[in-house]
Amino acid sequence: MPANTYFIQGGGRGLGLALVEQLLADDKQPRVIASVRDPAHAEALESLAREHGASRLEIVALDLANEDSIRAARDTVGRRTDRLTLLMICGGLLHDDNGMWPEKKLADVEPEHLARAFAVNASGPLLMIKHFHDLLCHGERAVIASLSARVGSISDNGLGGWYAYRASKAAQNQFTRTAAIELRRRSKQLICIGLHPGTVNTGLSEPFQHNVPKKQLQDANTAASHLLDVIAHLSAEDSGQVFDWAGKPIAP
Repeated sequence: MPANTYFIQGGGRGLGLALVEQLLADDKQPRVIASVRDPAHAEALESLAREHGASRLEIVALDLANEDSIRAARDTVGRRTDRLTLLMICGGLLHDDNGMWPEKKLADVEPEHLARAFAVNASGPLLMIKHFHDLLCHGERAVIASLSARVGSISDNGLGGWYAYRASKAAQNQFTRTAAIELRRRSKQLICIGLHPGTVNTGLSEPFQHNVPKKQLQDANTAASHLLDVIAHLSAEDSGQVFDWAGKPIAP
């Protein structure tokens, strides 16, 4: 079995899919497990599995907003391997097709949208750590990385708005920090961090790209390469922090 096994939550599209592709291209032949909500419709991952072989890419079902689904995925992964080198949590929610949209003012705040944002952006990553951390507490270097966002920084908030997304990402960052403190007691070489990928050309950012200078808009492959480079250079002392795509810490 390959020395390294990587689990990519949300690996069916966008940045998650780019991460899967780049990990599979590694000359060291790592094993990748990628999750999607519905594997029956994961055409891009199925194509990669045929190309690289089922022994190198496995697809599992996981809904980030459903703890039973997370628990079931953990059971499935646990039957395949007893250790992970990387747990990458890529899920995030900013808007949807059912009226959820970043708030511009207080009057736009809707309780159900707040609840959904927290379920996906904050509670989901925490529950992933809750159920998967034992596979990374093996005493050797391992990384738990959750995709976060600079707008989750309270000290960096100078524009206001985007209540649900900002607050849920701030909560995610606090969860990451708190989990990092606990997990360091169990495995000194386990690194638990948040990662801000910058503005990536995906469905999440597409409606807002008109305000982004072209040189700041990254394609998914470029962003994935940056994030993997950041992960590769982390040390145990970095655990609990949030870093941007260039490896620079983001203030709380």
